[in-house]
Amino acid sequence: MQIRNVPEDVHRALKARAAARGESLNAYLLQLLGREVARPTVAEVLDRAAGRVEHAQASALQALTIERAQREQSRDIRDSA
Repeated sequence: MQIRNVPEDVHRALKARAAARGESLNAYLLQLLGREVARPTVAEVLDRAAGRVEHAQASALQALTIERAQREQSRDIRDSA
């Protein structure tokens, strides 16, 4: 892989960051690229979330409604005792 037309100030900054970590520029850039690829894009996160929704047994709203009803019932039982 080659990257052409890298501005000189960007090249110097990257080289300085690599040196500060005791790495070669190549090693530093490989690590930087690896971190970038490991981080999911917004589209990937949304796709995963959509897949989870499809497999869900109940919606979050249903779960909250059930939980609130159970709390109300418990409160009513305590109050009447």
